[in-house]
Amino acid sequence: MKLSRNQDIFAGLVFVSFGLLTVYLSRDYPMGTPTRMGPGYFPTVLGGVLAVLGSIIAVRSLWRGGERIPPVRLRPLALIIWAVIGFALLVKPLGLILAAFVLVFFSCLGGWQFRAREVIVLSAVLILISVILFVFGLGLQFTLWPA
Repeated sequence: MKLSRNQDIFAGLVFVSFGLLTVYLSRDYPMGTPTRMGPGYFPTVLGGVLAVLGSIIAVRSLWRGGERIPPVRLRPLALIIWAVIGFALLVKPLGLILAAFVLVFFSCLGGWQFRAREVIVLSAVLILISVILFVFGLGLQFTLWPA
């Protein structure tokens, strides 16, 4: 067995990392007691449980074989990250509708297949849901189109 090819050890280490980070970030909050929990009690306990479960997963993976870890593909990752950043930068000057279209378009470029018709339909549906949910449902003050 080669550790570099085992997915479970990496998943366990990610759980341990998030758990320990949560415990670390909640250290300044008062703990309280189990009957009178303070603001730091729940995140600390939850982070500890997550770290313990991650440790169990990582240690268990030493005895079991795992699936081969696929290579990291940087192009899709970069396109999706830049699409989200682009949405954040464009939502105010272009409005929600055009910024959401840019987000969906560049995110779809990161996929395996790009079909223009599917991207247009997906964009239209997601924009419609976003406008209904955020503008009309929650009453958020988004501009829909450029000023």
